[in-house]
Amino acid sequence: MDCLFCKIAAGAIPSTQVYHDDTVIAIEDINPQAPTHLLVMPRAHHANIGDLSDASEAALLARLIEVATKLGREHGNNGYRLVMNTGADGGQTVDHLHIHVLAGRHLTWPPG
Repeated sequence: MDCLFCKIAAGAIPSTQVYHDDTVIAIEDINPQAPTHLLVMPRAHHANIGDLSDASEAALLARLIEVATKLGREHGNNGYRLVMNTGADGGQTVDHLHIHVLAGRHLTWPPG
């Protein structure tokens, strides 16, 4: 498979990891949109949230949100934002399920 995030999760491409366990990895984004910009992703490949269809995959999504929330609390003094883009029109640029954790400044809406 030629997935950038699968290669990162496997250790084939270097990254700055901030969390890892058997199913989830979190790294610093290389193009941060806030002082803290982390990516929380499953080690196993799922293109996006639409690929999760059964109960075991729902448990994976819950685990991703649990880790993203933990990291948001650790890095967001006055709050944080969790973002999940799905598909090209939704702003997803890497076809591997991931949650953005943004913190460290006042975040406006729309983002920018």
